[in-house]
Amino acid sequence: MQTIIPRLHATEPLDLGFGIKPLQARAYVLERPEGNLALYGAAALEPELDAVRALGGITGQYLNHAHEASPAAARVRDALGAPLHVHEADAAEVREHAPVDETFEARHAVGGDLEVIPTPGHTPGATSYLWSADGRRVLFTGDTVFVRDGEWVAAFLDAVSDRDTYVASVELLAGLDFDLLAPGVATVGAAPVEATDRDDARRRLARIAERLRSGLDY
Repeated sequence: MQTIIPRLHATEPLDLGFGIKPLQARAYVLERPEGNLALYGAAALEPELDAVRALGGITGQYLNHAHEASPAAARVRDALGAPLHVHEADAAEVREHAPVDETFEARHAVGGDLEVIPTPGHTPGATSYLWSADGRRVLFTGDTVFVRDGEWVAAFLDAVSDRDTYVASVELLAGLDFDLLAPGVATVGAAPVEATDRDDARRRLARIAERLRSGLDY
């Protein structure tokens, strides 16, 4: 497990093997006084359970969207006592793969440092997370905004995505202050996070919104 900044850790990448260029996925562990949390799919987390235990374990798993669900989430849940949280709109699909312990619908805080921000569009229940730690603000966008060859892109899927809702979510993200982007997926070999600032993030997100409005899928 790689330490990105103090208290933020990324798993080794899990090669997904699809896309124009191969992509990889990671999960992240947030060290928090209120209890550590894992973000994104458990398939990347499960091989590193010993490392997670060395950090103090986790008290919950939060998914970005239903496509991250796998039986690994149930095994991590049982091994570490870490309940699975997901947006209500994606919960039925997640339950096909693993038990769901808690659902949510509205934007809310978990403790004093983590904000849960529904950002539907990629899927109906896609959710981003904004974490404040030691003066840094890290935005976790899952597949809603991911990194391909250094470019921030969307992942519009004809079968499940809603274009207008997706644009609105990207515009919501553009209004947030953060200095690190931690996507769920990136091109093989890419760094786990991308440094940014308010102006850079707004430009990149505005480009995504414009592409989606024009009918492109990224």
